Amino acid sequence: MSLAKGYGRFAAVVNSLLLVLLCLSAAHAQTAPVKIAMLGDSLTAGYGVKPEQAIPVRLQAALKKEGRDVTILNHGVSGDTSAGGLDRVDWMLADKPDIVMVELGANDALRAIDPASTERNLDAIIKKLQDAKVTVWLIGMMAPRNLGPEYVAAFDGLYKRLADKYRIPLYPFILDGVAQDATLNQADGMHPTPDGVEVVVKHLLLFVTKNLDDYAASVHRPSRP
Repeated sequence: MSLAKGYGRFAAVVNSLLLVLLCLSAAHAQTAPVKIAMLGDSLTAGYGVKPEQAIPVRLQAALKKEGRDVTILNHGVSGDTSAGGLDRVDWMLADKPDIVMVELGANDALRAIDPASTERNLDAIIKKLQDAKVTVWLIGMMAPRNLGPEYVAAFDGLYKRLADKYRIPLYPFILDGVAQDATLNQADGMHPTPDGVEVVVKHLLLFVTKNLDDYAASVHRPSRP
């Protein structure tokens, strides 16, 4: 066998192996679970309920029941404000999420923090995540009505302003269907019971599945296994 022929056969084998490795790598990328992080406060953390009853855990279970290959990471800290969430972004990014659901602002409103400050913090969080090439979904909150119409208008409106500015999906109110329903809230009237969590997840599910499909289309990967 000539040296040229021997080298040619060796090169062909190497190229074939490289092709197989590339195909395996692509297949792994397509089938890897979508990793979602929820950056939030006590509503995300699961205040007053068992860890397995927290919103991220129950949402992951609901998505898997629908055949969605997802992992949801709970980055909720009870009592956290938007400023606290901003301080934790780099730490959360170490988990390399594909998508981050930002659920912050409730404690800002409970402390009557200036809505302009909350908006600046959330703006900085979204920008930091997008700069890191992470998809962002924004989860809104509503201010207590006893803070007055001016505060309520400024606070409630900041989520849509940010969603429009960054062209990101917005779920307007995390406690939709649960707020002010005594049968679905704990004694404090602010945190959902396990049954309340199920209502939150049921309402949130349509938003999440729709945006998972949009995300899958944007990165050319299947949203289902």
